Amino acid sequence: MIISILNCDKKWGIGKKNGLLFSLPRDMKFFRETTSGHAVAMGENTLLSFPGGKPLKNRTNIVLSADGSHEYEGVINVHDFPAFLKAIKEKEEEGDVYIIGGASIYHQTLPYVDLVYLTKVDEDGGAEVFFDNLDEHPDFTLIKESEPLEDNGHRIIFTTYRNAHKISIDF
Repeated sequence: MIISILNCDKKWGIGKKNGLLFSLPRDMKFFRETTSGHAVAMGENTLLSFPGGKPLKNRTNIVLSADGSHEYEGVINVHDFPAFLKAIKEKEEEGDVYIIGGASIYHQTLPYVDLVYLTKVDEDGGAEVFFDNLDEHPDFTLIKESEPLEDNGHRIIFTTYRNAHKISIDF
């Protein structure tokens, strides 16, 4: 399966200044445990936002950079969106692939995902970039929702959305 995994504020905001809106240890633990051992797919800015600009450990990292001269160590480097989709499709044959950002990557890959694991934070994080509002999206249905939880002083809810009209990646 192809699964987007992220958190958002109550306005569907997901980031500012190439970083996360909130420090959420419980959500980060969920992210780590869920994606470990799988492939993760991201844009170049997401990779560069990690400590030292290094890929995530215990995962196959697929990185899309529009600049063909940018080659990063320890990742699958691709330089256009069709190549990005092809790399995702190839890794999906081995197991789940997680889309991990940024906003443009989430938006462009949304038609191709099976599920979205979305942690909702019940406050406004002052975001500069936003995720599609899945509650208003005709292709997505909320299929699972946790009870409200506390995470580092923030009220969060873990949700899962299913894409009823997933587009297959065909090459």
